[in-house]
Amino acid sequence: MAVGLAITSEKGQYNGKMTPFVVLTCMIAATGGVIFGYDIGISGGVTSMEPFLKKFFPVVYTKMNEDTNISNYCKFDSQLLTTFTSSLYIAGLVASLFASSVTRVFGRKPSILLGGAAFLAGSALGGAALNVYMLIFGRILLGIGVGFANQSVPLYLSEMAPPKHRGAINIGFQLSIGIGFLSANLINFGTEKIKSGWGWRISLAMAAAPASILTLGSLFLPETPNSQIQNSKDYEKAKLMLQRVRGTNDVQAEFDDLIKASSISKTIKHPFKNIIHRKYRPQLVMAIAIPFFQQVTGINVITFYAPVLFRTISLGESDSLLSAVVTGVVGTVSTFISMLIVDKLGRRALFMIGGIQMFLSQIMVGGLIAAQLGDHGGISKG
Repeated sequence: MAVGLAITSEKGQYNGKMTPFVVLTCMIAATGGVIFGYDIGISGGVTSMEPFLKKFFPVVYTKMNEDTNISNYCKFDSQLLTTFTSSLYIAGLVASLFASSVTRVFGRKPSILLGGAAFLAGSALGGAALNVYMLIFGRILLGIGVGFANQSVPLYLSEMAPPKHRGAINIGFQLSIGIGFLSANLINFGTEKIKSGWGWRISLAMAAAPASILTLGSLFLPETPNSQIQNSKDYEKAKLMLQRVRGTNDVQAEFDDLIKASSISKTIKHPFKNIIHRKYRPQLVMAIAIPFFQQVTGINVITFYAPVLFRTISLGESDSLLSAVVTGVVGTVSTFISMLIVDKLGRRALFMIGGIQMFLSQIMVGGLIAAQLGDHGGISKG
């Protein structure tokens, strides 16, 4: 990940407040989260739509509707379908490696712009796809967009936010992902009802809406004071931006700490060699373990494949998409509540609360499926 300037105040607090300017810039930047959430919701939805499967993945369509002997667990077993879904994440992984350097050397704004433009191109290609190769190429472009946006947007938000509101602003990125996911499921639920069978095109092409906001909005976004100090010698310009961001002229303490942090970071010749030293091991372990286990819980996979999972347990096409909408509503509301309380309860409390809930709910879901869902038949709606 691109390195930001970590600073702390000796007195524990800097001057400044949440200004309309910060709110507006953070809302525009946070659409980078919307595009990621939208893709998670939209892709899982369209892969459960029969017209989409019939056109691009006829083998899966046949398994699902005509093969009465196939196991519930094998209906969606297709290497080509897996390539379609996973190509975004592979492209995002590779793109994030390059995005780190772009974000660090050229600033947060160019990285956000590249992410929005790539996602915009990918959504256009997906909506107009005539064959599976166009679909996959569009997914790769979407992945590049997600890789750049997920690299630069959280960093941009944390650097723009006042220190005492930083937790809430950072969770705002997750809230944006939730809003994107919920919007995608609502759109899928509506487009599935289009009788002519081309509703999936609307679902895929509508990703252009948040991508356009991010791309055009990034042209007008200011660079963060941290980035200006890190990549420019024009400290006066950086100080003026910091004053504008904080809504006060009294920013000297924070400004001095930013310059000091930048100077120290430039003296470090081998950062990756230093971080493995014993004294930094707790920070290193947490920096790796927290995001690693967050992903290994499988929650993104469960969220992505929610409509497909509901189809597998014998819900209808429309009911599956509606169930995914319910999932999206719960997730978005929970994230909003977390945003309001994170700076009061602290990060650790939310980790424990969320972790316990996920543990219990996944045990329940896994247990019910193991006990009730065999190779054939389904699970009751109750």
